[in-house]
Amino acid sequence: MSEFVVGDEDFLLDGRPVRLLSGALHYFRVHEEQWAHRIAMLRAMGLNCVETYVPWNLYEPEPGRYGDVAALGRFLDAVADAGLLAIVRPGPYICAEWDNGGLPHWLTGPLGRRVRTDDAEYLGHVERWFRRLLPQVVERQIGRGGPVVMVQAENEYGSYGTDAGHLRRIADLLLECGVEVPLFTSDGPEDHMLTGGSVPGLLATANFGSGARAAFETLRRHRPTGPLMCMEFWCGWFDHWGTAHVGRDAADAAATLREILECGASVNIYMAHGGTNVAGWAGANGAGAMHDGPLLPTVTSYDYDAPVDEAGLPTEKFWRFREVLAEYAEGPLPPVPEPPARIGAPASGVLDGWVPAPEVLAALGDPESVTPVPPTFEELGVDRGLVRYRIEVPGPRQPYPLIVTGLRDRASVYVDGVLAGVLDTEEATLPEPVAGPAVVELWVESLGRINYGPRLAEPKGITGGVRHERQYLHGVRARGLRLDAFEAAAVARLPFGPVPADAGPGLYRGVVEVAAPGDAALRLPGWTRGFVWVGGHCLGRYWSAGPQESLFVPGPVLRAGANEVWVLELEGGAGGPVELA
Repeated sequence: MSEFVVGDEDFLLDGRPVRLLSGALHYFRVHEEQWAHRIAMLRAMGLNCVETYVPWNLYEPEPGRYGDVAALGRFLDAVADAGLLAIVRPGPYICAEWDNGGLPHWLTGPLGRRVRTDDAEYLGHVERWFRRLLPQVVERQIGRGGPVVMVQAENEYGSYGTDAGHLRRIADLLLECGVEVPLFTSDGPEDHMLTGGSVPGLLATANFGSGARAAFETLRRHRPTGPLMCMEFWCGWFDHWGTAHVGRDAADAAATLREILECGASVNIYMAHGGTNVAGWAGANGAGAMHDGPLLPTVTSYDYDAPVDEAGLPTEKFWRFREVLAEYAEGPLPPVPEPPARIGAPASGVLDGWVPAPEVLAALGDPESVTPVPPTFEELGVDRGLVRYRIEVPGPRQPYPLIVTGLRDRASVYVDGVLAGVLDTEEATLPEPVAGPAVVELWVESLGRINYGPRLAEPKGITGGVRHERQYLHGVRARGLRLDAFEAAAVARLPFGPVPADAGPGLYRGVVEVAAPGDAALRLPGWTRGFVWVGGHCLGRYWSAGPQESLFVPGPVLRAGANEVWVLELEGGAGGPVELA
């Protein structure tokens, strides 16, 4: 068996100095049948290591109920089969532009800012999760014949807090669960971040996108010895809905990669391949330098302007990086794999079945709650999806402004069944006053929980109240509609009918005939905002606000012949045919 250790200047593999040339590839953002191809692309680019996060909320939707935790082990086996090393970052907080930074909604709901601290209740849940997850890592450590050479404790904690006891406990939990390979932390190359996020005795690494020499100088002030490593070299960036697309020049990124390596450092390219925020798992950020401003929801694509794009194809950045990395490789680089199969010919299909949103809610929604004030998504057990709040305005009374406070994130508001406005700020007022008596329905959608910064762990839904003038309206009926409720058997039982000319929000259904399946781009011209499924696989959110204009469809979810498509339109009406290109 091999041994990987942190030396005074270098990483040592079986006593020999080794430089980690790593790339981030989040297995949970890539269809499992395409893991091997994406890993081979990283190897062909010149990398010798693969890094991944693990999102807790994906695998424990309710306390003690677990999903496919073994997927991590299968991915690490695929990395080993390719002859590469692995770095695992299990959190429990991961950021990653993932909903809630990977923390479960059922945890942050009741605990709030107690998460990511030395809080006994929080750490009790973390310990239970680690003891379920970490056997997938422990049995695949390099000392036991596997690929795992390092494991991270927490993630960028110096950007969030100063609770040294919390960090120490996370590190101790990893050790207690059997982790034997070196532990490390990663933080921005600033004094307050490194002092807040580092742990004595653990390797400290830095995250940055440029200015490598200055970053490493700062790191050296805090850690005079030990290998230098940029754990996140941000070679691109991600997009937010309603903003301009973000990209980075390939030559500029390659120059920074060269600078990192010229410093004698190891590197983890973030992202080497980004993948997709499927099934509504995209996170969000707070705007502004302090990340505490208005919500900026992240798009479905996590392409990240990475060297291997969302569809697994090499970009100009791939070839530029390959040129740099070839100079540090042991021997010639392997050939670049053939691209995955693409759809044989463009296809389209009309969505000719429709169920109005209220009927979808009646069939697939959770039981209705009745409370004096609006419950949050977390209190209702809704992680991804929407909640319909119904409240009555007593009468008779004259028209007054209807005000919603603590709105997170977007509400379509109906008064006596007629759309009265769409609200999207934390305190919002309907455009027209409302007279009583009236029945008000607010269909509230979460656009993604904050994944970074001081607004982490915020609840979703109506977190304040609904007022008529200054008077709070009480007696709220709330019903959640979770994305996980859209299963094939449940959808098949819905009472689909023809699409009328005035069809509005609801679930639309149709079929697209595919001659030869393969990777495709799905477009929804004329549609507004919602979620789309192909063959029961939730591709994620679409939104005419842009900048994303199409959704990636992995070839393995398509089949030759008829492919059923569902579109949950939340704001507009029926658009044009679904297009696969």
